[in-house]
Amino acid sequence: MTVLPDLGPHAGFILACYAITLATVAGLFVWLRADRARLVATLARLEAQGVRRRSGRAAADDGTPSSAGAER
Repeated sequence: MTVLPDLGPHAGFILACYAITLATVAGLFVWLRADRARLVATLARLEAQGVRRRSGRAAADDGTPSSAGAER
């Protein structure tokens, strides 16, 4: 019993394409996680310096929650 199906004479090319695709998706996942961590750290640093988000200011100004994301 074989684990892989018979891919014919192009098996090497097909498996290489799968490997490249898997490596690309994994690389994008790692990059997105690292970018998120960098952005969270940047936001934390800015908030520690007293910089506030515009959406947070608008909600604090009129006393109602901001509806900036409600239209999406």
